[in-house]
Amino acid sequence: MEKNMYWLGWQLIMPGVGRRVWDIINYFGSPEAAWYAGKKEFTRVPGIKPEAAEKIVQKRSRLNLEKELDYLYHHKVDFITYDDDNYPPALRDIFDPPPVLFVRGRLKELNNAVAVVGSRKATAYGRTAAQRLAGELAENGAAVVSGLARGIDSAAHRGALNAGGYTAAVLGCGLDVVYPKENARLMAEIIEKGAVISEFPLGSPPESWHFPSRNRIISGLSQVVVVVEAAEKSGALITADLALEQGKEVMALPGSIYSKMSRGPLKLIKQGAKPVTAAEDILEELGIISAITGEQAGSQFKFKLSRTEQAVYDILSGDPLHIEELLQRLQLPSQEVMAALMFLEVKGLLKKMPGKMYAAVNSR
Repeated sequence: MEKNMYWLGWQLIMPGVGRRVWDIINYFGSPEAAWYAGKKEFTRVPGIKPEAAEKIVQKRSRLNLEKELDYLYHHKVDFITYDDDNYPPALRDIFDPPPVLFVRGRLKELNNAVAVVGSRKATAYGRTAAQRLAGELAENGAAVVSGLARGIDSAAHRGALNAGGYTAAVLGCGLDVVYPKENARLMAEIIEKGAVISEFPLGSPPESWHFPSRNRIISGLSQVVVVVEAAEKSGALITADLALEQGKEVMALPGSIYSKMSRGPLKLIKQGAKPVTAAEDILEELGIISAITGEQAGSQFKFKLSRTEQAVYDILSGDPLHIEELLQRLQLPSQEVMAALMFLEVKGLLKKMPGKMYAAVNSR
């Protein structure tokens, strides 16, 4: 039986508890040696009590690894073990890497991977910003990693796909389970153009404890983690904490001080996370572009603006306008315009005045 089968066996017995599996493998020296160990031998592994040893032996006895391999093949699921050359190097370096990754699609080299994460209950601003940032990152060769959840995650995946780029979704369930169900089409497109990944075996439901475990993989695969929107207690903040523990860079998108979805990013920025005002900030962190993306002219700096930002700035370069008049002139979706206003304000190119009035700042 090939060595990879033993890695697979341990992942099927103890999914989502990577550290405990590593304790077993390290004690016996290899997955194969551990596979043939007896119950008494397992009790000598630090942290393994007799009851746990009994469960391990029982689960192992019920597994037919060749049948499990056929089952994966039938569902078009590949698996990558920690020993494989194509196991993601960034993930291999974390404290508790999953011994096995199940993959549907194409898991390419993630040399410039950015996790874009945030709230499931995202605002229109958050969804628009996530989609746009992910699209610009993908256009510049970065891989976008997220968790296929509602809200920010879905927007990030769509942004990367719409830009013709690469995206990877890490699930907290088996790869034959669509969660949430409304993302079935999105998941299929990611499988076709990117990869869907999980450490959980086929058939595993999306249980609540799976998601913190899933989050360590999202951050582990990435060089930079960007939090777009998050409440004060949010899974995205757990991902940010895990990223810091893994030595990854954490960045956050500023938002309105009056929105509860901005509390998480603003808290991170207070704690030292770098603010994101444009995709260039993230690309600079990756080393894809240099610190200066525009033209330096004396004390003035020329920012690179999106098409919508440029249109908003040009209109507001005359007299100040009320938001309703601005929307009427632009004839663009309101959420797109609001996102552009927020980005321009953060860049110092626009100021918000009383009575929902906006005016351009002549700093370009």
